[in-house]
Parts: sequence; C-alpha cells; structure tokens
Amino acid sequence: MATPIGNRADLGQRARDVLSHVSRIAAEDTRHSRALLAPLGIDTPLVSLHEHNEEQRVAGLLAQLAAGEDVALISDAGTPLVSDPGFRLVRGAREAGHALRAVPGPSAPLAALAVSGMPSDRFCFDGFLPHAAGARERRLAELLARPQTGIVFESAHRILAAARELAAQAPDRSVFLGRELTKQYEEHYYGPAGRLPEWLEADAWRTRGEFVLVLAPAPAVDEDGDALSGEQERLLAGLVAELPVKRAARLLADATGLPRNRLYARALELQQADREEGDDPA
Repeated sequence: MATPIGNRADLGQRARDVLSHVSRIAAEDTRHSRALLAPLGIDTPLVSLHEHNEEQRVAGLLAQLAAGEDVALISDAGTPLVSDPGFRLVRGAREAGHALRAVPGPSAPLAALAVSGMPSDRFCFDGFLPHAAGARERRLAELLARPQTGIVFESAHRILAAARELAAQAPDRSVFLGRELTKQYEEHYYGPAGRLPEWLEADAWRTRGEFVLVLAPAPAVDEDGDALSGEQERLLAGLVAELPVKRAARLLADATGLPRNRLYARALELQQADREEGDDPA
C-alpha cells in the first residue's frame, strides 16, 4: 500500500479505509507511521518491517495471514518494494497462496517522471546511486548509454558529487532533478547536465532534502556512424591500457565524433575485462 511521499493529503480514502480495518500494519518505521496515522484516527496495531529485520519477521506475518488475519504493508513513503522493504514478505505470501491486493498511490519515481518532460514510453528505475565514487561513475555511464529514460534516487550527502560526475560525463544531456517532491519547498531543475552543479551551488538549501534524478535517454545510434568499428575498438582498448578511462574516452570522442558517454561506458567494460584476465590464475 502506497503512502504519501511528502504531502499527507495524498493518502487516499481507500488506503485510509484499509488501514483502519486490517488486523495489523507492517511498517518500515512504526514511529513514522504512527505519526502519519494517529491524526487520522487510525490506531491499528503496528509491527516493524525494515531491511534489518524483514527476514526474521516474514515467518510470523505469514503465520498471521494463515490464521485468517489481514496485514497491510507500508513503507515510510511511497510504494513498498520500490527501494523499500517488503519483497520477502510479498513473495512469501504469494508462494503460500495468500490473496494480495495493491492499493496504489504515491510513487517518487513516477511523480518525477510525470513532470520531468522526459520520454515516458520507456524508462528504467535504478534505485539509489552507489555510495562509492567509482561505482557511481560506472552506474551513471551505464544509465547514460541506455536508450530509455533513467530514474535514480540520490541523497543530500552525495547529490552535488553525483551532479558533478554527471556533468563531466555528459554535459549536454538533458536532465531533470526533483527536490522534495510534493513538499512545501519542492524545486525542479530541467536543463543540460553541465549546468546542474551550478544550479545546486547557487543556493545552499538546494543540496538538502530528498532527490529524484531523471536522465534523458541516449541519442539514437546510427549503426554506420556512431557504432565502434573494429579499428576504433582496438584504438580504445589501446588507450584504456595506457590512460584513465575518462581521458581515453575523451580522446577518442574528440578524434572520431562518437558520443563520449558511450565510449566511456565501453572503456569501463574493457578495463574490467582486463582486470578479470589479470586475476585469472590460468
């Protein structure tokens, strides 16, 4: 069952009715959920279900379902299982043959996509970007190379670093950043990735809160023009062997006119392949 991502008025009447009448509510943080439900007069018993205890809680909740009780699953904000706990419980209930019903509602990725101005016929959601800088660079390169719109979450602690990396990899790519969606101080950025760091740094408040980043899909590839030829592949491999991947991709992009982000993604693949070969004891 979906709960508000910011504006409490987004909890619909059907959700209120269900939460009022089930036997218990499995909530990511019972304190947070109690603060949401108490003003609505909902005093249904709460049990915690979060990433650290979900595996242990599932058996008990399944037993309660088997005994004829109804259990509602909610997360702190948005739709459960979308970068939130609940997968083990839902899968266990499905495998045990219990009836499941979705009570749809707020979802941060879909809310951001809806107002982003980005193509919405094909999109992928990748959850939170990795914490480590190197892993984040690789994930962004993968997203930038995909032919569909990409959606990710990022925290206040790393949003500026992610924006700078994105600007370095694809300065001309259109991006949308939604800050504090549905909340009082909601803000949006829409424009080239190269200007996103400047926008964030223009106001200290812009690096606070919760963020959803939407990336425009990679430009369509002309197989005869933008695809790497065998010679270009060999040249990139040679550059990667001698230079950092960013510099290797930039040099080949300048020389050939091929998209830098695609070359960067391929350079990372070549680098990883070289490492795996070096680790092979054979």
